[in-house]
Amino acid sequence: MGLEYVRISPGFERYMPKDYVDLVNYGPFGRQVDVQQLGQFKELVEEHPMCAGCFMAYFIRIFYAALPNPEDTIVIGTAGCARLALSQAAVPFVYGNYGDTNAVASGLKRALTIRFPDKVKDVVVIAGDGGLIDIGFGMTMHSWFRREKFTTIMVDNEVYGNTGGQESGMSPKGVQLKMAPKGKQFDKINAVELAKVAGCVYVAKLAPTNPKRIARTIRRAILAARHFGPTFIHAYTSCNIEYSIPTDKVLEDARKREKQDFAFYEWMTDEVREYFEEIEKQSQEVKV
Repeated sequence: MGLEYVRISPGFERYMPKDYVDLVNYGPFGRQVDVQQLGQFKELVEEHPMCAGCFMAYFIRIFYAALPNPEDTIVIGTAGCARLALSQAAVPFVYGNYGDTNAVASGLKRALTIRFPDKVKDVVVIAGDGGLIDIGFGMTMHSWFRREKFTTIMVDNEVYGNTGGQESGMSPKGVQLKMAPKGKQFDKINAVELAKVAGCVYVAKLAPTNPKRIARTIRRAILAARHFGPTFIHAYTSCNIEYSIPTDKVLEDARKREKQDFAFYEWMTDEVREYFEEIEKQSQEVKV
C-alpha cells in the first residue's frame, strides 16, 4: 500500500467503482479525519456480517477512522468475531492462524522495515481474548519480550463468542455461560499488568464509551510502536448475544462496566511520555 498506490491514475476515474472513487476523494487516505464526524466522510469499513448491536463492530469502526496513516497500515487478525469486519475494510488484512497473530506480525513488521527502509509501515494486531491471551498467550508474550514494534489490540468480549459461548481467561469469575454452566472458577486475567511486565512501552485499558478518547488512544499506541517498541490496548467490547444484552442496552452496559472495572487507564514509559509531550507542544505551536 501507499498513498500513490491508492490514488487513481488521471483519466481512469470514470472506469473505477463509485465506492472506490468516493473513498479516494472523501476518505481518510492522506489526511486525518475526526471520529466525531463519523458518517460525514467515506469510511474504510461500511458493511460487515457482525451481529446487530455488537460493540466490537462499533470499536472497529472507530479504529479505522483513528489510523494515523491507513494507506500505510496492515491489520492482522485471526478466527473470531473481529475478523468478520476487519476483512471487509479497505485496508490490507492478513489472516493469521489462531493464536499466531503476534508471530505473524513480528515477521511482517521486520520484512516491511527491510523492504521499505525509508517509509513507516504500521502493523496492528486486532484479536479477541481467546486469540491473544488464551490460545495465543505464548506468541503474544514473546513478541513483547522481543520488543517488536507493532500494536496489539485485544477486543475483549469475555467469551468465545464465535464458537458457541465457552469461557475464556478473560471471562469474569463466577459468570455462567452456555458452555460454562457451573460458572468460571478463577479470576479474570490481568492483561494490562502482563503487558507492562513483558515490555510494552504504552498500555491502555478502556470501554468504548468515548469515541474521541478511543481514537486518541489508538493513535498514541500506533505512534509509540513506530519508535519505541510494543504497545497494547485492552478494550471491552461486549458480546450482546452470549451475555444476553438487549441491542438498545449495549451502551448502557459499556458505561456500567466502565465504572466497575474498565475505567480508562493509560500507562507509558518516560521516553514515550516525553515524545507525546513534544508532539503536543509542536501541535500547539502550529495552531498559534
